Amino acid sequence: MRPLGAQISHMLKDRGVEVIFGIPGVHNQEMYRGIEEAGLTHVLARHEQGAGFMADGYARATGRPGVCYVITGPGLCNIMTPMGQAYSDSVPMLVISSCLDETAATRGQLHQMLDQRAAADCVCDWSEEARTAEAAYALINRAFQEHHSARPRPKHIQVPISILEARAAPHDPAQIGLSLGRAQISEDHFEKACDLLRDAKRPLLILGGGAVPAVEDIRTLLDRCPMAVFTTYAGRGLVPSDYVYSFGSYLARPDSADVVAQSDLVITAGSELAEVDLWRTQIGEITQHIRVDIDPEVLTSSTGPTIRLNAASQSFFRQFAAASDLPDAFDWSASEIAKTKARWRAEVDVSYPHIGPIADALREALPADTMIYSDMTQFAYAAKEIWDMERPGHWHHPTGFGTLGYALPAAIGGAVARKGKPTMAIAGDYGFQYTVQELGTAVELELPLPILLWDNGKLGAIEDSMVAAQIAPNAVIQRNPDFLKLAEAYGAAAAAPKTLSELQTTVKEAFRANGPTLIHVTPAIAG
Repeated sequence: MRPLGAQISHMLKDRGVEVIFGIPGVHNQEMYRGIEEAGLTHVLARHEQGAGFMADGYARATGRPGVCYVITGPGLCNIMTPMGQAYSDSVPMLVISSCLDETAATRGQLHQMLDQRAAADCVCDWSEEARTAEAAYALINRAFQEHHSARPRPKHIQVPISILEARAAPHDPAQIGLSLGRAQISEDHFEKACDLLRDAKRPLLILGGGAVPAVEDIRTLLDRCPMAVFTTYAGRGLVPSDYVYSFGSYLARPDSADVVAQSDLVITAGSELAEVDLWRTQIGEITQHIRVDIDPEVLTSSTGPTIRLNAASQSFFRQFAAASDLPDAFDWSASEIAKTKARWRAEVDVSYPHIGPIADALREALPADTMIYSDMTQFAYAAKEIWDMERPGHWHHPTGFGTLGYALPAAIGGAVARKGKPTMAIAGDYGFQYTVQELGTAVELELPLPILLWDNGKLGAIEDSMVAAQIAPNAVIQRNPDFLKLAEAYGAAAAAPKTLSELQTTVKEAFRANGPTLIHVTPAIAG
């Protein structure tokens, strides 16, 4: 028998959890009673928003849920932005908070909210209150089962303080087993998909982040059946950079709709084809569509002739890669695809001057297995289109919710997950200041983390948007601190390379350091 707060840590350990991100407080201290005894590592964030982004980064790096402990009221409110980001980007996260025992008849309590559970419910898959130990165990089991067998998304469980303090029996370890449970493709539907591909002259494959687990089967299929391919930003790296029929991650180019219209079969796997993927309302005119997704809601968004397959991309491509009699050539021209990509690259270079050369130099300097976490910044907007990734799941961006302040804490979570492997953050000068305090965590953990700070001295994307809308730019230029001194005040290293060659050297040295390095870069470095 232990207090329930301690039992929860032991249950999480049995579930395979190794790291907890959070901040202790008087309301959730019972959850901290069992952390060391259970053999868990706790990472102390400087703000609950940072803890949530760290858990997000950890989850994206490992594929396992990132877990956070937060306090009642403001602690939960502070982590709601990361929860919203994780929801929109299909990231598994489990947030466990304390809550007050009673709120309806009492006012003026510490950290009191009118309805804490309902507030969290607005930004996650579900938010529930556990009023008994048995309910807490059942909800944790439910969260892990759904993370494993359904679309990954954040969950919130709150437990009243008196229940956390009360002694409870341990969870039943017999409940640990997980069922795969994801829908399988019927033979009839699969044969129909194969027949459509056999008849197609210009099939087009669109791959999103949900297809990342299927990378080996996708590459096996394309070796035999060389379809043209687009990837979303989250799907980059699913096909090799030298695959000659790849249109890259240029879906947001307006005339990519013309490429879609030239195809007689579109196969979309693991992508919502959302506004943040396309930056237009529709992908383009589609003659015949095969849609593969684990989320039924995504499938129902398709219009026109569509075969809807409610299944994981991995099972679909594994079947496809093993299918017989698939065509080994189509009417796509490798040279025309290369010309189209070169034109799109030129468009990006015009829209974002200076960024292309810096991104190219940076890419050359990074170790092959570097995992990158970027923020909402013009540098990332350009790089996500022009930077070919050699492997999937190695560039993470706050795509859907689009929050600022993501890169640094998410990269910390990724670096904690990837001990001994290279991890990097890319942030803009404005967004970096949302979570700059998490430099303290990176220093404390001695993480060899390069942080590329793109400093154009303003909210550049907002300024461009205002000008395009014929609005006189207002409130888009801020006074920045001395970022180098700020980093040094936290105990981090800092550098301001003046040339692209110096940038490459600085980045390489940062990966060998025993702490984070802020690398301050301005447009002038590109010449």
